[in-house]
Amino acid sequence: MADRFPVRKAFPMTLTLSHGPLSAAPPPTVNYRLTGPAHRLFWHPFPRRVRALVGGETVLDTRNGRLLHETGLLPQLYVPADDVRTHLLRPSDHTTECPFKGQAAYWSVDAGGRRVPNGVWAYPEPIAGAEWLAGWYALYWAAADAWFDEEEEVHGHLRDPYHRVDARRSGSTVRVLLDGTTLAETARPVLLSETGLPNRWYVPPEDVRRDLLAESATRTVCPYKGTAHYWSFTGGGEPVADVAWSYPEPLEEATRAGGFLCFDHERITTEVG
Repeated sequence: MADRFPVRKAFPMTLTLSHGPLSAAPPPTVNYRLTGPAHRLFWHPFPRRVRALVGGETVLDTRNGRLLHETGLLPQLYVPADDVRTHLLRPSDHTTECPFKGQAAYWSVDAGGRRVPNGVWAYPEPIAGAEWLAGWYALYWAAADAWFDEEEEVHGHLRDPYHRVDARRSGSTVRVLLDGTTLAETARPVLLSETGLPNRWYVPPEDVRRDLLAESATRTVCPYKGTAHYWSFTGGGEPVADVAWSYPEPLEEATRAGGFLCFDHERITTEVG
């Protein structure tokens, strides 16, 4: 991806966001009731090796990482002390207080000629109910120059094992309109279903009015689908920024939608037959 393009991170739903079962507003269509605190913690093993590099040096390398799923937040990787290169850490005076986990201590990272202030934290004496955090370290995602899931570099954030993407060829007819102007019409779309998000229709580029669109500089990174390129409506009247997106080089889960365009459902009309 060219450096000149601004990049945003896309944050899809997990167990703890939107209407996930551990979110602040879980779905009502269940036959159980969650008792206890409204802010929930779920501690679960991450199934693969994870490495993080700062300044070209490995700061953590683990096959024993755990994800902390926490209400309203994306899952956070924690690593046992033995899997952290603690000689690269420098104690900091900075602390923070979490009412659900306790007081966090911080360390700055000095690695490969690069210094990251307060890039690592831990809970030396976690509060009751989160005792299992003792002895585990976390590194801010943005503090590292590169993250690896096994041998594959990861962008955006680590994939949540409870998040799923399915792309299916469909025989439905899809017509996309913006203020009465047809932007796309197809009988061979791909329907992409993603955990916690509405279904999205992806249209082959040949079935899109490309003369009405212009590629913008916007990019977003999704750890499940890849880097999205955006398109704005420029076909007359009031321009509409970033009304569509595509994944020119999708990750494996979204391969069938590669190069297809998806339109922002909140700003356009989609007719499906």
